[in-house]
Amino acid sequence: MKSKKNSGRHSAPFIDESSNAQSTPTAYSSQYDASAYSRHGNAEQYQAAAHKQKKRRKRKIGLTAAAIFLVVILAGAGVAFAFISGIDRNLQDGIDDDLMNTLTASDSPSEPFYMLLIGVDKSDEREESDIYGGAYRTDSMILTRVDPKNCKITMVSIYRDTMVELGSYGKQKINAAYAFGGPALAVKTVSELAGVPIHHYAEIDFNGFEDVVNALGGVEVDVPMAINDPLAGEPLEAGPQTLNGSQALVLCRSRHAYDQYGDGDLMRAANQRMVISAILKKIMSSDVATMTNTVNTLANYITTDFSVSSILGFANTFKDINVEEDIYSAMEPTTPLYENDIWWAILDEEPWREMMKRVDAGLPPTEEGLIDPNTGVTLAVVGDGGTSSSSKKNSSSANSATLNGVKIAVRNGAGINGVAAEAAATLSELGAITDTGNADNSKYKNTIIVYNKDADKAQAQAIADALGIGQIKKNSGGTYSFTTDYLVVIGADWQ
Repeated sequence: MKSKKNSGRHSAPFIDESSNAQSTPTAYSSQYDASAYSRHGNAEQYQAAAHKQKKRRKRKIGLTAAAIFLVVILAGAGVAFAFISGIDRNLQDGIDDDLMNTLTASDSPSEPFYMLLIGVDKSDEREESDIYGGAYRTDSMILTRVDPKNCKITMVSIYRDTMVELGSYGKQKINAAYAFGGPALAVKTVSELAGVPIHHYAEIDFNGFEDVVNALGGVEVDVPMAINDPLAGEPLEAGPQTLNGSQALVLCRSRHAYDQYGDGDLMRAANQRMVISAILKKIMSSDVATMTNTVNTLANYITTDFSVSSILGFANTFKDINVEEDIYSAMEPTTPLYENDIWWAILDEEPWREMMKRVDAGLPPTEEGLIDPNTGVTLAVVGDGGTSSSSKKNSSSANSATLNGVKIAVRNGAGINGVAAEAAATLSELGAITDTGNADNSKYKNTIIVYNKDADKAQAQAIADALGIGQIKKNSGGTYSFTTDYLVVIGADWQ
């Protein structure tokens, strides 16, 4: 069994985080208007903090939700106590008093709690480059709310370039918190940013992520678009497929594949959350032997304050989680700022407060799901907590009254013959005036109904109700071009 401190195999090349390349912004919705940012930043200050990190050399990535819940499921499967005790010691290797004093004690194991999932690339390549004198910045941060009572998980990704004040270090990007103060300062900073207590912490290295996916026999993922990013690894084809560990890691690392489309960090974070969900889904369907093999591999790489015994109570709750309906996700809303040759992500205060208010109430971070029309990447997931319908149903007389004379463009975004015509026929029977054609691409996974003005939102919902499927969304910034009253793009969820 490999030690956490001595594992040295690498499956993907080092990502140069010091690049100043900027991606072109793309309009998605007001809270997602952002561009890719450079990683330029304060090497001297990192060197001053380097000694705090010298004793810790685990290579990490922020795909740790799967790790935590893998242990939950395994515990529920009745693995021998001695084996669990060994895992327990391995999991907590590296947890220090500073971190434990920063985490907030949970009131009850059955109450919702927050967990910070972070990833730090401590690869040999980065150590040898010694860019920051041995200190490391976090490569990903995901604030996760876990609700045992309602069996819900909410993931909110935090931009690494988010501008924060770090005490005596002054104005910094949030990914510097780990470099200056380790996990304790990272937890404290994210907690203050989100305005919520953080109860638990976890991080996992690159090798661990790859090996866990391989131990599961791969994960099934619908890759939104072809990935060709040499800095992330081997190319990936678009479409549904089973990814092995190295391929899943490529999907989670790549951001430059999206340079021509918009914000690479936004797309990468969304893909990370998608892969987490795929891992969880695979875990739920695994047999005990596979789970045992997976967690045995995992324990060599993950660091967390959780003990196996502390999460035994969650086992029965989460073993039946519906990944498609019970996991919500989104990205922190920010606005880009270029200042003194450095790109920052400036928190959009009001939308952020509204998002965290929803999250804290157990709702999805956003009211509606969000899919980038250019890449097909799912930027926000509302599961069963959104306003859209999840299955087709018969139309009512109320629908008929509201669709008379409404002009609707119906476009095939699924690449499946006849779906636009089928949807148009349903709307025409209710009095709508329709025309059909193909969408800008055939990679839409979900059907959407687009409207232009706030006053048209109710009508858009009536169209969704008539079709029995579809996510309604406002045409913010003119992202979608159509001359009719409404646009319907049929996705792969139609059949």
